Amino acid sequence: MTEFRTPAQEKSRFRNRVVVAALFILACFALLAMRFYYLQVTRHAYFHTRAEDNRIALLPVVPNRGTITDRNGVVLARNYAAYTLEITPSKAGDLEATIDGLAEVVTIEPRDRRRFRKVLEESRNFESVPIRTRLTDEEVARFTAQRYRFPGVEVQARLFRDYPEGEVASHVIGYIGRINDRDVERIEERGQTANYRGSEYIGKAGLEQSYEAELHGQTGFEQVEVNAGGRAVRRLSRTAAMVGNNLELTLDIELQKIAENAFGNRRGALVAIEPGTGGVLALVSKPTFDPNLFVEGISAQDWKQLNDSPDHPLLNRAIFSAYPPGSTFKPFMALGALTTGKRTPGYVMADPGYFVSGGHRFMDDKVGGHGMVDLHKSIVVSCNTFYYQLANDMGIDGIADFMRPLGFGSRTGIDVPGEAEGVLPSPAWKKKRFRRPEQQRWFGGETISVGIGQGYNAYTPLQLANALATVVSDGKVFRPHIVRHVVDARDNRRVIEPEPLRQLNFKPEHLALVRRAMVDVNKSGTGARAFAGAPYEVGGKTGTAQVFSLKGAKYVEGRVSERLRDHSWFIAYAPADNPKIALAVLVENGGFGAQSAAPIARQVIDYHLLGKRPNQPAGEDADAPESTE
Repeated sequence: MTEFRTPAQEKSRFRNRVVVAALFILACFALLAMRFYYLQVTRHAYFHTRAEDNRIALLPVVPNRGTITDRNGVVLARNYAAYTLEITPSKAGDLEATIDGLAEVVTIEPRDRRRFRKVLEESRNFESVPIRTRLTDEEVARFTAQRYRFPGVEVQARLFRDYPEGEVASHVIGYIGRINDRDVERIEERGQTANYRGSEYIGKAGLEQSYEAELHGQTGFEQVEVNAGGRAVRRLSRTAAMVGNNLELTLDIELQKIAENAFGNRRGALVAIEPGTGGVLALVSKPTFDPNLFVEGISAQDWKQLNDSPDHPLLNRAIFSAYPPGSTFKPFMALGALTTGKRTPGYVMADPGYFVSGGHRFMDDKVGGHGMVDLHKSIVVSCNTFYYQLANDMGIDGIADFMRPLGFGSRTGIDVPGEAEGVLPSPAWKKKRFRRPEQQRWFGGETISVGIGQGYNAYTPLQLANALATVVSDGKVFRPHIVRHVVDARDNRRVIEPEPLRQLNFKPEHLALVRRAMVDVNKSGTGARAFAGAPYEVGGKTGTAQVFSLKGAKYVEGRVSERLRDHSWFIAYAPADNPKIALAVLVENGGFGAQSAAPIARQVIDYHLLGKRPNQPAGEDADAPESTE
């Protein structure tokens, strides 16, 4: 049955539909208005920032690295400007085609391509990436003539690190290199990620590494407006980078050169310290290397040559390698004997040429012995028998307890990375060092060997030099340091003050006795020939350290392989009455201490006190000494 509505009913129904539709539309507009309010008001700041981020890019401004100079202002590490060929990926189009085209104009090696791709992965599209560094003037001219062919490619002037002295003091200065993944992790751990934005280099060794925070500087930034394609439109603002601080060293580079040249082609190390401050005057490790090889990434050929060399030129022998000190240990043993009361200044013993302990005969270097020997003579003639007996009387724990405050067997804290602890032997050390119980037992004969600087004794040249500096500065132990001033861009100088670690209470008369004996070593003893005619008084002690046991056989240098020959040691200080330098010299496999090490010390002290340069050719040995020490 069909329902018929009146016009009034139809009108009412239509009106209801219109009202519902209107309410629905109003609800939609309300929701839209609420959404607009949320986006435009509530979230305004957030979306404004997002929009600005899309429009404005922050480009890092890498700071200039600080320079390094020696105590006299000689530049050891600096920056210089050179041209680089750089590509902006957002402007260059097909990168491979662009690089292939550039290779027709300038030399681009496979390593340049690999480095470009690696840097490109870490860069933003609108940042320029170097494809070639250190262009020659001819290469710049060739590219400029063809520039129209390469959109997005520019020649830029950039700063590069340079070490003008080359191999001299390379182990001290160190070098910088490209930042790798391990460096990135360290930077992130220190919370310095922002400060290294855009930086490609970081200190890898030596002072470049240990003073990285001072040398690097503070990164600046530029605000650049970019379009939707990532192309830079204009620069909005710039915050300048703060250049890194400069380092002024205690090192005397001319003294360093004298010392390095004195070694010639021999392996070894030398450390010279200023007593009373701990300032390092020279720190030599031979052979050396050229740090300039590492700045742009060392080539495979150069790395193989350095890494595979049997002489290990990358090894810092002065602070990392530990050696038996030989007879250079005897003055410290003598001071220990006086300090602990095991010997008196008037003590005298008869030296038959050997000492018997546990049924084993420990031989002196002189057949028949040195006759009647007191403490003074024991140092001058380097009498082993005297120190065999002394070591037996002091005991290994007594020796270790006396030597430990002098710094033997512990890091000095020098401001160059890579320092070794060395070995100050004791029963406690041996238990920690070895695993098997039979290896952990300490034997009396081992104490006897320790007394003459052999056995398990192993110290760095730095430790010996610092211990000697302590003795000649009346017991003041300083932390050795190489940097003495940090200078900022405004020439404000921050002094690295000498840092006394402790004061050892030695009796002045005991110190005087040991020092007088060391002076006589160079007047009438084992070091006399090396210092003949010296216009100053110098205290010293020769030392010869065995590399391997002869098991009772007589040592004949010519019959032993060069790398199995004894190490040559010499420690010295001068002038004797007011020491200005204390040093330790080691010549690996150099034989007797007076033969190889002492002449090097003479050249170094002559220059430091007199400004005198050596007349003999570098590396020429002095005549063999009368003594075997």
